[in-house]
Amino acid sequence: MKMALRWFGPSFDSVDLHSIRQIPGVSGVVSTLPDLAAGIDWPRERIVDLKNTIEAEGLELLGIESVNIHDSIKAGTADKDMYIERYINTLKSLGSVGIDLVCYNFMPVFDWTRTDLAKVREDGATVLAYDQKLLDALHPEEMLAQMGKKSNNFLLPGWEPERLGGIRELFGIYQSVTTGSLFENLVYFLKAILPTCEHYGITMAIHPDDPPWSVFGLPRIVKNGGDLLRITQAVDSPHNCVALCTGSLGSNPKNDLPGIIRSLGGKIAFAHVRNLRHTAEGIFEEAAHYAADGSLDMVGIMEAFGDIGFSGIMRPDHGRAIWNEVALPGYGLYDRALGTQYLWGLWDALSRTTE
Repeated sequence: MKMALRWFGPSFDSVDLHSIRQIPGVSGVVSTLPDLAAGIDWPRERIVDLKNTIEAEGLELLGIESVNIHDSIKAGTADKDMYIERYINTLKSLGSVGIDLVCYNFMPVFDWTRTDLAKVREDGATVLAYDQKLLDALHPEEMLAQMGKKSNNFLLPGWEPERLGGIRELFGIYQSVTTGSLFENLVYFLKAILPTCEHYGITMAIHPDDPPWSVFGLPRIVKNGGDLLRITQAVDSPHNCVALCTGSLGSNPKNDLPGIIRSLGGKIAFAHVRNLRHTAEGIFEEAAHYAADGSLDMVGIMEAFGDIGFSGIMRPDHGRAIWNEVALPGYGLYDRALGTQYLWGLWDALSRTTE
């Protein structure tokens, strides 16, 4: 297993690579080119520059999170094949420089949803939070405005203003999309790109829906272990894999995270491991990785990863804002650094007990 941090690049991240390099046990980062909109061919020279920048600090570029998928592909509109071809071209460029992991999601309109980016906890830390009742009272445009106000002036991943500026039009193209047709569009996409992935040795790792239920009436197809198994079985390829996010799946307390990990086994190529606290049905807030701070069975989760012989990339996720750090919400340095050490501590201790 290799431990990574997510890094958005020098112009979009408050955390520098030199600081990441000093976290014990962190081998590298997963990164992206956040200024490139979904549907754009990634220039190979930009990918090379990103890789060289990371390697110059003694770190590895362990994967891309994410190459965002254009809404035309998800909605299955008439121009989908053009955007799939561009996606394939980007995969070829990534593969040509040795990048072998791409994380992606297939959520309509929003890559992830929260109702608060800076909920104050009892100790003064602030966290990302979600309240279904608050969401139900909002129009999507109102939520978009609220998110912008609490972003600390950072570009939120998956909330690109040039795309969501036309949010009414985005909802329009999904008006006739059902869960069935969304799944068919995902399978169509995977069948188109996986031959290229197999040629270049790139693993595609799909991220669960966040949260794993419908928001604003939009369809969701990656909500639980059954959905993930169905996706991995729909297109038979060793490169059709999963990014197992404990926080996304764990937002629904009915999801048995250790059981899901064991059922997917070697299909998990990438792991986002974080904790959260359920406060009521449809209401949760992020928590420290420390098990007792939240509701998730962090020990059982890490034990399940050990049981399947997980050897992929793992990263901590969505840290609290602590110690007066001003950062991209969820992606500061301090709490994620603490998270890596907690995860390694569990991993080392559990490994010792199974020897």
